[in-house]
Amino acid sequence: MADILLIEDDPLVRRGLELALSRHGHHIRAAATGEDGLADFEASRPDLVVLDLMLPGVDGFTVCSRIRSADQTPVIMLTARGDDFDVVGGLEAGADDYVVKPVQPTVLDARIRAVLRRGNGDGHGVSVHGALRIDTTALTVTLHGEPVALTPNEMRLLLTLSRAPGRVFSRQQLLEAVWEHDYLGDSRLVDNCVQRLRAKIETDPAAPLYVQTVRGFGYRFGPL
Repeated sequence: MADILLIEDDPLVRRGLELALSRHGHHIRAAATGEDGLADFEASRPDLVVLDLMLPGVDGFTVCSRIRSADQTPVIMLTARGDDFDVVGGLEAGADDYVVKPVQPTVLDARIRAVLRRGNGDGHGVSVHGALRIDTTALTVTLHGEPVALTPNEMRLLLTLSRAPGRVFSRQQLLEAVWEHDYLGDSRLVDNCVQRLRAKIETDPAAPLYVQTVRGFGYRFGPL
């Protein structure tokens, strides 16, 4: 069971998802606008947000950015078509996953549970890589002694790469390890998450020391 904030302006979709997710054991708070959704988020601090991108007034991209700037709460975005503009924009705003409407409630529930599992972590101990310190038990990261706030997906991506320094992971392997999307194969999830992670842990994201690109193959945690 999770406390979920659903932000969706279509009353039929909102009510249908609210009822269906409740039957799956979740506690649902629902909002119809971006403004109300942000207010509910501040009041309730949910475990996860399901967010429609095409909202009147304050749109979903803005809502996601504001949530991400204030908190590391996972966000699953709802998009009507899966257009590149919608998907890439939502991921760059900080969303952890996306689903295309109409979505079966069982599929959305599975995505919710997968995102929440990814936030729990499963490692032990501390690993130190130059100025980067990763505590895989407490799930904390520091750089030059300063804490780094990572989203669940960013943390899981960093853990996956850092546990095998020098090993090259394909985008598909990272999808399966981090997003469990072995059936989607959408490399945009990986590339956008890498960009956000580099912005947080690299001194120069254009010349990364830690998360390195191996052109034509994927990514590796750089040997330091």
